Amino acid sequence: ADMAQLTLNRTFDATAILEMRKQMKNAADLGLDKVTINDLVLFAVAKTLVEFPDINANFIGDTMRRFTHAQLGVAIDTPRGLVVPVIRDADTLSVKTISETVKTYAAAAKDGSLGADKMQGGSFTVTNLGNLGIESFTPIINPPQTAILGVCGTTLRPRMKADGSVEFYQAMGLSLTFD
Repeated sequence: ADMAQLTLNRTFDATAILEMRKQMKNAADLGLDKVTINDLVLFAVAKTLVEFPDINANFIGDTMRRFTHAQLGVAIDTPRGLVVPVIRDADTLSVKTISETVKTYAAAAKDGSLGADKMQGGSFTVTNLGNLGIESFTPIINPPQTAILGVCGTTLRPRMKADGSVEFYQAMGLSLTFD
């Protein structure tokens, strides 16, 4: 099946998500200290996906299968190449559970013990190149999914305040590829 893929790139003010991450780093008593920025993005994406059924979907032949829950694929780089395990019903999970699941899958992917069953049935994928300092990229859709989100690094950006002075903020890039 041929796809007409289009990528839209956008940044957002990452101040709040970076601050949340900083607070979680200090919440070891709640088990939140290991939650990463990527885990927070996955949590937000999972909650948002269910509101957009056309990108929380598979397109097979001429049939669109829309998912009730987010079957969230997470791209993980391994010595043997990219693998995409799926966090089942991710929209129903806590950020802590998403974080623990990603870490478990990443370890299994890297040592080659991740079963094929864990990599099937995804409705949408997130791939993160932010730790490589990438500001924008074109993620490639994982068929039969209809879209993929690329998470980019943060960059310092200026903005005008109401009083006319300039302040700097951390902007994080997102790259959405869809068919």
